[in-house]
Amino acid sequence: MKTISTLLFLFIAACSSNPSYESESSGINGILNSEDASIEESMIQSKQSPEIQEEAEQKIIKTANLSFEAKDLDKTHARILQLVKNHKGIIQQDNADKGYNRLSRYLTVRVPSENFQDFINGVSEGVAYFDQRNISRQDVTEEFVDLEARLKAKRELERRYLELLNQAKNVKEILDIERELSKIREEIEARQGRLEYLKSKVSMSTVTINFYKITSETGVTQSYGQKMINALKGGWDGISMFFIGLLYIWPIFIFGLVLFIVVRWLIKRKKK
Repeated sequence: MKTISTLLFLFIAACSSNPSYESESSGINGILNSEDASIEESMIQSKQSPEIQEEAEQKIIKTANLSFEAKDLDKTHARILQLVKNHKGIIQQDNADKGYNRLSRYLTVRVPSENFQDFINGVSEGVAYFDQRNISRQDVTEEFVDLEARLKAKRELERRYLELLNQAKNVKEILDIERELSKIREEIEARQGRLEYLKSKVSMSTVTINFYKITSETGVTQSYGQKMINALKGGWDGISMFFIGLLYIWPIFIFGLVLFIVVRWLIKRKKK
């Protein structure tokens, strides 16, 4: 009986200690939420600041798609490669294709954005007509500024959470803060990845070039003797097809033969 009383006392004591523990837990959650809200609010205010918007450098993604006919594929290809080198660009793709009466080359080029227009002008020299010439410029300045502001806010939030982690008093507080830190770091990595992608697209423009040559070459040159052999073969094939065609109309021959015999018999009978 004394043992049961002791256990009951310990259970009541444990229950009475829970409210304070839950209060501490709700307290740390309140701190985390208030920190998050204050950082996000400062981020919004900084983003909407006129001074920051005016000072933001314009971020433009430039792309071009060119398609044209060339008189000499090799010379045109060599000229474009030289232009890429002169404008400090890189070749991403370089493919060749041969059709029935068409030879084509496909190039995907990345050039620094400051050299974009000069490179386009260089490729366009000597081209009388473009089958396709599409040039686009996409302004991503607003998205760029927004990502930088949110990234800065999340990093500041991460720093404050690390300070709270050092001040944590129990295991639950540590786990709560580390869980929030994990979410923040995932958001930081995602925004950092998007920001790096935009920086790459803004700094290096993409130009797709397709140039081709129309040709009627068969690819095979025949000698005079070969042409005679082909003619003899063609004549024999023609005769063979003629006799094969006659076989298809054999009922007509039989009908004509029967008709001839009947007419001849009637004529002889009439004479008698």
